[in-house]
Amino acid sequence: MVQVEWGGNMAFEVSPPSGVQFTLDSQPEFGGQAKGPTPGETLLGALAACTAMDVISILRKKQQTVTRYRLEVDGEKPPEGEYPRPLINIRVKHILSGQDLDPVAVARAIELSDEKYCSVMATLRSAPEITTTWEIVQEERGERRSPVPAP
Repeated sequence: MVQVEWGGNMAFEVSPPSGVQFTLDSQPEFGGQAKGPTPGETLLGALAACTAMDVISILRKKQQTVTRYRLEVDGEKPPEGEYPRPLINIRVKHILSGQDLDPVAVARAIELSDEKYCSVMATLRSAPEITTTWEIVQEERGERRSPVPAP
């Protein structure tokens, strides 16, 4: 389970099972302080890293020597003023360098990641059902907590 705790303003501290915590925030024009990537940036980054890890793993098994690997991931949203604004198009571009890379092996590694191995890709493509619940925890009278200041 991933836990997310409000850190004030628009910052949220994320605690995943790995124990490696990180901060998500919003840009200043949306009330944040840019203390970390935005949730949308993180989603695209997770997609890129997931597929890249697969591709590297597959190419290593195919004895391909990759010396440099970059991905460019871009997401398109509906125009400003329309809500919600989900990503309606995601483009992933793989850019690889190496010694005598076999284009067939590279294409196959990317295809396997896209269609079989990358769980982030599979999740985005499947549009999973999301269930939301909520609760209010009443503070005891006399209990003093420092309120998180508004921006």
